[in-house]
Amino acid sequence: MARQLLFPLMLALAPWWSASAQNPTFTHADTLRGSLTPQRVWWDVTFYDLHVTIDPADSTFRGWNAITYQVVGPAREMQIDLQQPLQLDSVVQEGRRLGFRRDGNAFFVKLVASQKRGTTGRVTAYYSGKPHVAQKAPWDGGVVWARDQDGHPWIATACQGTGASVWWPTKDTQADEPDSQRVVLTVPDSLQAVSNGRLRGVAPAGQGRTSYEWFVTSPINNYDIAVNVGRYAQINRSYAGEAGRLTLEFWPLQSHQEAALTQFSQVQPMLACYERWFGPYPWYRDGYQLVETPFLGMEHQSAVAYGNGYENGYKGTDLSGTGWGLTWDFIVIHESAHEWFGNSITAADIADMWVHESFANYAENLFTECQYGPAAGAAYVIGTRKNVKNDRPIIGPYGVNTEGSGDMYYKGGNMLHTIRQIIGNDSIWRGVLRGLNATFQHQIVTGQQIQAYISAHSGVDLSKVFTQYLTTTQIPVFEYRIRDSTLSYRWGQVVPGFDMPLRVALQTGRWTRLRPRETWQTATLAHPEEFRVDDNFYVLVRRVE
Repeated sequence: MARQLLFPLMLALAPWWSASAQNPTFTHADTLRGSLTPQRVWWDVTFYDLHVTIDPADSTFRGWNAITYQVVGPAREMQIDLQQPLQLDSVVQEGRRLGFRRDGNAFFVKLVASQKRGTTGRVTAYYSGKPHVAQKAPWDGGVVWARDQDGHPWIATACQGTGASVWWPTKDTQADEPDSQRVVLTVPDSLQAVSNGRLRGVAPAGQGRTSYEWFVTSPINNYDIAVNVGRYAQINRSYAGEAGRLTLEFWPLQSHQEAALTQFSQVQPMLACYERWFGPYPWYRDGYQLVETPFLGMEHQSAVAYGNGYENGYKGTDLSGTGWGLTWDFIVIHESAHEWFGNSITAADIADMWVHESFANYAENLFTECQYGPAAGAAYVIGTRKNVKNDRPIIGPYGVNTEGSGDMYYKGGNMLHTIRQIIGNDSIWRGVLRGLNATFQHQIVTGQQIQAYISAHSGVDLSKVFTQYLTTTQIPVFEYRIRDSTLSYRWGQVVPGFDMPLRVALQTGRWTRLRPRETWQTATLAHPEEFRVDDNFYVLVRRVE
């Protein structure tokens, strides 16, 4: 798989990631969770076979995960992650129980023999207990134990950032994915279990329980693997897309079937828009699903979690303040964009989560444009600037499982909108977005790879732009003064060598591209009173005297 081709790159970068973890504000546990430790780096997971029995009566999970792996370097000790209060009951290989030691949420397992490069192996981890309860999912990762309006159990998982090991034993890093995965969920007979990919079978499991077998044929982030248990209705549709017929399955609660039929009509125009800008939906073999959950939403691959109450906006509000955000359902539009950016193209370290969230935020702008035109799309993304905090850099510290600023959403989306203006050619920009998804489809990447690709394929060196918006908390300031018909201008509050062009009006009805520097330059104004800076560029404008 393409993912495996990038694995040597991850090995080479492992010391760099670990070096950043020396920051004293982070703990040993943060390093175990967020870096490619020696016990992680030598093996490449190829298949997870996950079996879980879920008991709503006592809020417990129990089951096992069989891990098939390829050896990429000699070793004998393997790190398997499982978060407290869950217990790793045993680990078995070749019929033998293995010894292990626990270090917080990491288990270091002694394998039956030294592992030889190029061979494959398999271990099975058995576990049980009460997983962490998510009180404020999806921001607080764990399991949501809820009840629907009729009092029936309604259970779901959300674990991005917190990690999949909050509910199942796994190699809990975004730097490695299985090529495929089976998920078998066993639940009480009165309930249904929905997970990722396609449903392969339903079978009685005894003692009043039923097992649902789901299968994902493609690489998948482990935080995307989802448990959804409830009394669901199933709605089947299809979409004629770029890569053929795509199956659509909607799983609302039975009492919400009519609302779902209306609200989820937005899915097909969303797919048409995103396929135009990003390329074919990445998971035709596994299909597209929307599953109602007792929390707001999450980008679970091929089984997007939906909890927005069947209303437009973000829980009924417009994050842009322009009105455009109330014309579509935020969860359908934003979370589905992650099928391209986040699920197909995955950042190896969550310090680079801007690769997921900046593009998904920008997709909201593109969908608005697809529906209502370029002016509406631009107004929406510009309107979201009021949400930018500039509290800390968008890129976080590497190797310690820590994201950067939440500005990766609104500031990151506006950065991409600005880059579109810098390039100044929508055919090239669309080619860049589609090219990203073709080149890095189903792959694990670094943020630097994405930056380099955009610069190389747009024909514009954007390195200083990325440095400015992703690694500082400063928005570029366009400083200017006007004396008679002379405009003097420069950049302020920028990184050294910042060279972003800017579109301004120097005369009536005509835009001109300036190339400000940190030193003063001049230009002639035909109508000084009509001078303005194009709002599509995310900069601050300051007149000085």
